[in-house]
Formats: sequence, C-alpha cells, structure tokens
Amino acid sequence: MECSNGQLKNYAEVFEMDNRIISKWDESQLYYENELRELYQSIYNNNEAYEQLILSLKSYYDLRPLKLKKRDMDQGQWIQKRDTVGIMLYVDCFAGNLKKLAKKASYFKSLGITLVHLMPLLKPREGQNDGGYAVQSYRDIDPKIGNIDDFQHVIDTFHKSGIRICIDFVMNHTAKEHEWAQKAIQGIKPYDEFYLMYDSDEIPRAYEQTVPQVFPKVSPGNFTYYESYNKWVFTSFYEYQWDLNYANPLVFNAMAENMLYFANIGIDLIRLDAIPFIWKELGTNCRNLPNVHKLLRMFQIITKMIAPSSAILGEAIVEPHEIVKYFGQDDKIECNLLYNASYMVDIWNSIATRDGRCLSHSVNRYIPKETCWINYARCHDDIGWGIDDNIIRGLGLDPYSHKQFLINFYNGTMKDTFARGQLYEFNPENMDARNSGTLASLAGLEKAVYESDDYQKELSIKRIKLIHAIVLLSKGVPMIYSGDEVGALNDYSYEHNNDKAHDSRWLHRGVFDWKKEISKDPIKSKVYDDTKQLIELRKQFPIFDGEINQINMQLFNKHVFGFIRRSEDDELNPIIALFNFSEENQLVGTYDIKQNQIYGSKTDLLQGKTINLDEETILLAPLEFLILQ
Repeated sequence: MECSNGQLKNYAEVFEMDNRIISKWDESQLYYENELRELYQSIYNNNEAYEQLILSLKSYYDLRPLKLKKRDMDQGQWIQKRDTVGIMLYVDCFAGNLKKLAKKASYFKSLGITLVHLMPLLKPREGQNDGGYAVQSYRDIDPKIGNIDDFQHVIDTFHKSGIRICIDFVMNHTAKEHEWAQKAIQGIKPYDEFYLMYDSDEIPRAYEQTVPQVFPKVSPGNFTYYESYNKWVFTSFYEYQWDLNYANPLVFNAMAENMLYFANIGIDLIRLDAIPFIWKELGTNCRNLPNVHKLLRMFQIITKMIAPSSAILGEAIVEPHEIVKYFGQDDKIECNLLYNASYMVDIWNSIATRDGRCLSHSVNRYIPKETCWINYARCHDDIGWGIDDNIIRGLGLDPYSHKQFLINFYNGTMKDTFARGQLYEFNPENMDARNSGTLASLAGLEKAVYESDDYQKELSIKRIKLIHAIVLLSKGVPMIYSGDEVGALNDYSYEHNNDKAHDSRWLHRGVFDWKKEISKDPIKSKVYDDTKQLIELRKQFPIFDGEINQINMQLFNKHVFGFIRRSEDDELNPIIALFNFSEENQLVGTYDIKQNQIYGSKTDLLQGKTINLDEETILLAPLEFLILQ
C-alpha cells in the first residue's frame, strides 16, 4: 500500500507520540517511586507486598488502551476548565438501564453537561444495599441495569460526545456477601485479615468508647455480632457493610487494582466514598486520622502513574477545617476535587432566613492550585445542618435554636414556610435531624403547585434559578442533581417500598419523567431553559475558569450575598455577582463594590441592563441576581 508524503508525516507523528506515551511509565516511576515507597513502608513496612504492588501497577500500565494513554496527555487539567459542568444521577432512576442511558448523550450535550456522575452501579447485595453502597463485586455491574459491555458502550458513546464519566468507588467497606467476606468467614487466608473481625467483644467494646455512631437510629453501634460463626465485625454504617482493614497491605493493593480497573476502561473521575473512615485505630474516633491522608496520597500517586487524565473526587462530609486537608498540598495532592458541603448548607440557610451573611462569612480557605471544590445545591444524600456555631453566634443567633428553625422550616411544619421536605435520622432525645427533599420542593415549588398559587410558583422558580446561579458561577466545578434541572418534585412512592421506606433520602431519588416532553410543561421548560442559560453563560466567559479567584463581599444589606471573580493579574475583566435572597426589593450600596477597586458602568451578563457604580445604590428586585462585568 502506497502512502503520500502527508500520510507518512501523519504516521510519523502518531508513531512519535505513541513512543512518548509508551516510555512514559519509566518517567513516572522515577518521579513517583521514591515517595510511593516511602509512604507505603511508613505504614506497612512490607517489602514483599510493595513489590507485588509495583508489579501490578506495571501490568495495569501495559494493559491501558492506547486511546486512553493519548487522553492522558491532558493530565487531568480538565477539572479547572469552565466548560466542566456536571450532573449526578442513578442510572435506573434516570434512564432505566445502561443501554437506554447511552441514548441520553444528546440530552446532556444539549443542556451543556460535560461530566456525568453515575451513582453506585457496581453489583450490590440483594435487598437493602444503602442505595448501592454495599458492593458485592467490584468487577461486575448491577445486573438490573446491564453488564460491563453495556457500561463500556456508555463510556465510549459519552466520550465521543465530549462527556466525561465519574463513578462511585466504595472503598471503606464491602457487602458482607462479597467474595472476600465469604472467604474471611471460612478463615481462608489471606482474606481472614481483610476485615476487622474479632472472636470476643473486648476490642469492639474498647472501640465503642471513642468511636461515634454514624446512624444511631437506624443502625446503632459500630459492630455487629454474628452468632453463626461467633465473630464481631466492624460495621460503621449498616450491618451488611463490613469495614475493610487497611492496616493490611494486601487490602490496599487489592483496592488499588480495583480502582485501576475502572481507570483502564475509561473512567475520568473516581469518587472515593467515605474517606475519613478508612483507617481504624483504638483510642481514637477513627475519623480523619493521619494514615488516611497517606493512603489517599498513595492512591493519587498511583493514578498519576497509570492514568494521569483521571482525577480523584473525595467524599469527606466533615468540618470545614478538616475537609480542606483532603486536598493535600501543592506538591502532594491527595484529592483533586472535594464536595463543598458547607457552601451547600449556607445556600439553604440563606434561602430560609433571607439572609446572605452566612455565605458572606464562609471562609475562603487556601486550596492547592490544581484542585477544585465541587459546588452543589442537592445530591443523593440528606442536608445536615453543619453551620459553624461561631458564625451563627456572631450573627446574634443561638446555634441550637437556629438549627431547630432550619430543621422545621425544611420539614414543612413551620408556619409560613414554603418548603416541603422530610426528616432524616431524627433523634427524639436532642431533637436533632437532617432533611431530605428535592431542590424544587425545598424551594417552594411543590407547595405552590399543590395550592395552585401562580405568584408563589413564580417566586419558587426564581429561587431555583438563583440557587443554580450561585452553584454554576462560583469558583469550582458545578454539579447538578438529576431532576433539579427541570424542577422535579418530591417522590413519595418510596414510602410503599419495603426496602426503601425506612430511608427518607429516597424522597429526592425519584424516577425521571420522560413520558412528558419538557417543552410541553411550562414549569419544567422554564427551569430547564434557565439552567441551560446559566451553563452557557459560565462557558462563555474565561472569568469563570477554575483558577480565577473568588472574593466574598461583606455587604451592608444582610439580604444580599455578593462575590467578585477576578484574575490575579486583572488581565480579565472581573465580574460582580449580587444575589437577593428576599421576596422584597433590596438596595445595595455601590461603596461595598468600589472599595474593591471596581468602578464605572457595568453590564448584567444575563439581562443586558447597565448598572452605574457612580450612583450610590443598586436596586435588586425580589429574588433577583445580577452578574455584572
């Protein structure tokens, strides 16, 4: 076969690039090997296990498809780009199964979504499985939605449409039906040391003295006793979820291999579940321990060595001063992305109180430049009211009373509340609880529809748009929860399902309604169009790139939250964002903006109207927001 000079040149370029990719393992090994070995041995001091790990890593590198090695040239920098917009969903609730999901790529592309987070889809145990977080097999897909070939088709289809894929990697525990657990029960080595299992309750009782309970109501205690084989097993979450023993190097090795298996089929973002829990140590609360950070750094190094275009998202819903530690340091990244849970809680607090000061006072802690927050308003989980008590006291409020206000407001039981939700994990002893519900129902749409109140419908749609604007335009990667982009309401059908009725979080995990076209429903159409407009705005302006700073303003008017996005060198025109949480007109003094060295006339990027900062005040209509540049 003859080739033209142009074809020969193209082939030469491809060959040269392939050689660079193929030789990359040696460079990565030299760069990361010393740190990986040092970290590994500081925990395990086991040369044989370490050498087994290295052999495994080389094997996964050799098996990595060339098309993915070419994607690796991106080095994971996509998380900082403004066109990275995510949505999270359950495959069965959204599309039914994986084959049908593959056909929804056009829906995501039309909306502007470039990252799809698929909630747990690995094979779970039968019956109750904590929404899929009780994994029975790390190499098989839940048969209810398809198989691994179907999943590979989804990945390839989405990649061709410019959409990246994120999956949950449940690393703290497995289902008790997992092959490892079944072998551990039988005393088969080395699996008998894969879990924290004890012949008596002496050590479990010692742990219980210092380890808090995760679900004191529905799953009390941290251990489960199994009479049939006379063992006490560490079960932080539910009885059917057995905590892995990361003090065993073979557990780390096995989990690293499982993670790389998914990286090698094309997963772009790996969500590590419940990371604060993975290291257990007597005499501690078994949360956020130093070895957790070492383990995460090793997972990050391994990802960089084998699949550098993939990134790690950590799930650590802990105190703000603790969560930021999971980013690591500039030269020692642990997680590339973390959930901005405090931001989410502060948004809902501001919606209920019509007061933006909690958002304004949220601390902008330094994070490494290669990392980002995931900003979100709702997710598959409940809302826990973990607002900083010092901030609440600084606003002249009592933390306990204010928390009770939020719980009752979003439960829908308080007089004059517009929200409709339910309690999760209610504790009658201290009246503590968390709240469940969809974004639209918590923002007032369900109540307005039920009461046929057109004005309240209008206000609730404005709240939804305002919330989405904060999430989509703040510094970080925005993540929309499936259904919120069309104003989905609470789904109460879970109450009639024996496997779900005990868990109110299924209230906001409803089935996506594909029967009625979005365009034919005026409310769904309006919410969808608003969301799409905000996504397009985010992508249009470089000021919304991930590395651009955000400064929260301290405004005199408590009903308004505002921030400034500006580049360090002021090469880009800064934007000023103002959000009115009140159902009344509000005035904002321009002095609050001009003290940030921003002057003159500005244009709202959505409405096109002009605001002159030379005037003393800016008028914001009820629930209006302005994005000024």
